[in-house]
Amino acid sequence: MPNPVDQLFGIHAQALILRSQRSSVLAANMANADTPNYKARDLDFQSVLNQTKNNGSARIHKTHAQHIDITSQAGSAAELKYRNPLQASLDGNTVDTHLEQTRFADNNVHYQATLHFLNSKISGVVKALRGE
Repeated sequence: MPNPVDQLFGIHAQALILRSQRSSVLAANMANADTPNYKARDLDFQSVLNQTKNNGSARIHKTHAQHIDITSQAGSAAELKYRNPLQASLDGNTVDTHLEQTRFADNNVHYQATLHFLNSKISGVVKALRGE
């Protein structure tokens, strides 16, 4: 039997979870911009969202016991991918702070848009339940 919440919000609820997780990953990249040999990572949002649509689930999994657990409530497994640097760094760090900030801001705009859409949906349901 289909979940009524999934029917009401569609892919947007899962997209919000994935956007939140991507923000965490991008923030970790920026926080480690000066860490030698740190490898920038990112979530391929579109492929994970497509996987979520196809499987009805998506989950980011930890690759090391000391990593922060950012698993979603949504389901299967999605890989964080390493980013190829545009310019090599002498200390082995692959974080480009300007690109990370741009990606973080872009992700935040999409997060806010999805959140606004979901808030509008919830307001509509509340109004319908009140009989307005």
